[in-house]
Amino acid sequence: MKFLIYLIFLNVSYNIKILGVIIISIYLVEPEKLIKTLAEKLREFPEINPPEGSEFWKTAFFKELAPIDHENFWYIRCASLLRKIKKFGPVGVNKLRKYYGGKNKKGPGRHHSAKGAGKIIRVALQQLENANLIMKQDRDGKIVTPEGTSLLERTAYGILRK
Repeated sequence: MKFLIYLIFLNVSYNIKILGVIIISIYLVEPEKLIKTLAEKLREFPEINPPEGSEFWKTAFFKELAPIDHENFWYIRCASLLRKIKKFGPVGVNKLRKYYGGKNKKGPGRHHSAKGAGKIIRVALQQLENANLIMKQDRDGKIVTPEGTSLLERTAYGILRK
């Protein structure tokens, strides 16, 4: 039975058809391509702008330098947050800090896990909420609105069409 399911899975193309309707999902697209294309689309939203001084912010306390590509960093982070909220939602700032964390390796001892910067995530979430792409759910965290889902799926469809 497992072998038969595996063969069926291999024959499935990128477009899943259910009763003649093509369903496009963000899970069918490579995350790097989706985030890069979505970041370009987020530049068109007037509510999403890099805060003043954000080109000097480090993304976590264990990092030595700020991001090198600081012109695109804010839009890439907002696009990545939108994708993560869609994938793992509802999520809060603390869980997102864990996703953007990494290894804190200072000195000869063992490394420890550390969280990412919270201010970057909070400000980006506020901007995405003002753009009506995400919304706050009662005591559960943030979820993606229908407008945000539409933006993600249209972007994924555009990538798959290329």
